Amino acid sequence: MAGWSWSWSWSRAVWGVLPVRGSQAPRDRDREGDGEGEQEPGHCPGSPHADWMGSLPHSLSSLPLANLAVPGSHDSFSFWIDEKSPVGPDQPVVVRHLAGIFRSLWKKMMKKWSVTQSLTFGEQLEAGIRYFDFRVSTKPGEEDELYFIHGLFGSKVYDGLIEINNFLKAHSKEVIFLDFNHYYAMEDSNHEYLIRMLKKTFGSKLCKANVVEEITLQYLWEHKYQVLVFYHHPMAHDFPFLWPGNHMPAPWANTTDAQKLVQFLETTLGERAKRGTFHVSQAILTPQAKTVFRGLIVGLRDSLVARNLPIIMNWVKSQKPGVNGVNIITSDFVELVDFATTVINLNSLLLRDGIRRQHV
Repeated sequence: MAGWSWSWSWSRAVWGVLPVRGSQAPRDRDREGDGEGEQEPGHCPGSPHADWMGSLPHSLSSLPLANLAVPGSHDSFSFWIDEKSPVGPDQPVVVRHLAGIFRSLWKKMMKKWSVTQSLTFGEQLEAGIRYFDFRVSTKPGEEDELYFIHGLFGSKVYDGLIEINNFLKAHSKEVIFLDFNHYYAMEDSNHEYLIRMLKKTFGSKLCKANVVEEITLQYLWEHKYQVLVFYHHPMAHDFPFLWPGNHMPAPWANTTDAQKLVQFLETTLGERAKRGTFHVSQAILTPQAKTVFRGLIVGLRDSLVARNLPIIMNWVKSQKPGVNGVNIITSDFVELVDFATTVINLNSLLLRDGIRRQHV
C-alpha cells in the first residue's frame, strides 16, 4: 500500500542518463481438529497452500482473524503492466512529459520499476496469499471502465475480480481481504460502478462490516462469507458489505534501508490498536533516486528486493501472531522465498501455546 514517492526521484535519475465490460486477459494461467492432537499449519496436497485456511485446526479457526498471521502481496495486480498504455494519473506531470519525449524506451524502464509481483492472482492464491493491495483508475478515453494502475495501467479490475472469484468457488473455506486504498481520476459514478462490480462478482460471499473481534473463520464459514472488502473512500459507509478503510491500517516505512524498515515494523506493530482493526505490516522497501539510478536497467526486483530479503525474512520469522502480534504481512515478489509458508506457519506458535496451557 506504499505510495509513489519515488516517481519524482525516478524522473530525475533517468533524465540524467538519457539524451464491468469485455475481457482483457493478459495472461491465462490460471478439517478441523481439537486439543493436543491437532496438527500444525503446513503444506496442503497439490498446490502449496491452496486450502490452508480450511485446514487450520478448530483452536485457530475459532480465533479472530485479526489475531492470525496472513500473507499478503503489495501492488498485487502488477504482475501484468501494459507498457503500451498511457502513463497513469498517479504520476506527476514531469513523468508523463518525459514519457511523451522518450516514448517506448521510457515506458520499458517504468515497467521495470512498476512490477512488484510475478504471480497472477490465481497463482498467488494457490501459493497462500490472502490479502490483496489494489490501486484503481480510469484510463484516458475509457472513463467508464476501471483498470489497476501502478505507474502504467494493468488489466481491467473486472477481469482480476473474476479470476479471484473462480478460485473462491473451488475453495469454499478460503477467505480473502481486498484492500482498495488508492483511486485516481475517479468520480462518484466510477465508484458506484466499482461497488456494483464487487456486488455482482462476489454476491453472497461478501462479509458485512462487523466488529473485527467477531470475525473468525468459523463465523465466516457458518455464513458462507469469503470476501472482506476494505474501501478507503467515504462511500464505504453507504454499503453494508464495504469495510471502512480505517479498519485496515497499513503503516508505510518509505525507506530503502532494510534495517530501518525492520525498526519501523517493530515500532508500528507496538503501536497497533488493541481492538477494532486488522493490521498490515508492509515488509517492503521503496526505491529512491539513487536506487533507481544504480538499477536503472535491472529493475526493482534484482536491484532492491532480492538482496534485502534475508534481513526482511529474518524479521518475519521472528514474529508471533496474536492480540499484540502480527496480522497481515505483505511483500513484493512473494515467490522469491518461502514467504507465504513462513507467514502461515507463524500460526503454529498460537497452537503450541494452546497445547502448553492445557498441560499447566
